[in-house]
Formats: sequence, C-alpha cells, structure tokens
Amino acid sequence: MIEIPTDLPAEIVPLSWLIGVWEGTGVIDYTVGDTRYEGEFAHRVSFSHDGGPYLNYSATATTAGSAFRASQPLVAETGFWRLAIPASEGDAGPGLLPAPGTAKARTAEDIERLRTKDDGFAIEAAISHSDGVQELYVGEVKGPRIDLGTDAVVRSAGARAYTAATRMYGLVDGHLLWAWDIAALGRELGSHASARLAKVS
Repeated sequence: MIEIPTDLPAEIVPLSWLIGVWEGTGVIDYTVGDTRYEGEFAHRVSFSHDGGPYLNYSATATTAGSAFRASQPLVAETGFWRLAIPASEGDAGPGLLPAPGTAKARTAEDIERLRTKDDGFAIEAAISHSDGVQELYVGEVKGPRIDLGTDAVVRSAGARAYTAATRMYGLVDGHLLWAWDIAALGRELGSHASARLAKVS
C-alpha cells in the first residue's frame, strides 16, 4: 500500500512512494574484456523533500560478501528528481535569479493535465556521482514504477569512461527494487547492478 503524505507539493505526489530511507543489498555483475566485476554490495538510498517541487536523492554503497574486499566504499550519488515541467514566470532561476513573475502553487488538477498518453508522468533526475560523473536522466513514472534513460552524461577529466545508462525502480511487496544498466569502460549498454531495499524510515 502506498501512503501519500498530505503536505506534499502537488508536483511530487506522483513520486511520493519513493520518500523515505531504504536499505538492503544488491549484486554487481559487469564484464569488460577479460575482467568480470561480480559480487554483493550493501546499499542505502534516501529520498526526501524540503517543500520544493522536487525530491532530494542520495545513495551510498559498500562492497559486501566474500567476492570483494569487505566494506570497500563504492560511488556515492546525490541529486534531484522532479516531474518534467517547463519553467514558468513564477519559477526562480537560473542560478540565484528570482522569479520574474508571481509564483502560483500548482494544484492536483494542474498535475493531472501533465499525464502522458501511457497514463504516467514525464520525469527528470539529475544525479551527480562522487567519482566526477554527472547524469541527466529523462523518463516516466507510472504508478509505483519508474523507467529512466540518460539524456546527457558529463565527466570530469579524471573520471573513468562512462557514456550512458538506464535505470528502473519499482515498488514490489513493500520493497524498492531497482536495476541499473551502464555503458562504461568501452563497453556498450548492458546489465550492471540491481538491488532489493526495505524502507527503514
């Protein structure tokens, strides 16, 4: 059962089932040339809101099990998830520029008009990795399922090769399940990692 808090901005209600802290384990399985990266990891994901029309996102992971060195930190992520809504005169930005017009709170009816032909909502997720990679994902939330694909990937000069990704998130039997495919280290897009997480707060 999905419980939707009553104090949320209308723009994040379609994403509200993500809100909370989720923890669990997952598996990595990715082959590049003759090297196979394979093993378990412990994962913690947090989705929160601070009153704005977006969700705050953060995630950390460490290796687990016998395949990897125990408790080796893996890449951490932080970012923002939101419905894909064009900026209006009432929205601040870019940067610290104030809104040129008067802000008007969007209603549930305003959001309903944004439904896609597949009965979902277009979304965007901007995710920054601790290893110098930044991703802009676009996709769709449809009930308790999200499908995302990278629209842009930017890497710092010191980051390893990483060119594209897709992610899928779903709420199944009260657990957050996700799968992440990547194109990295010269390999085309392929399966990389997945996890099953339980809500802890």
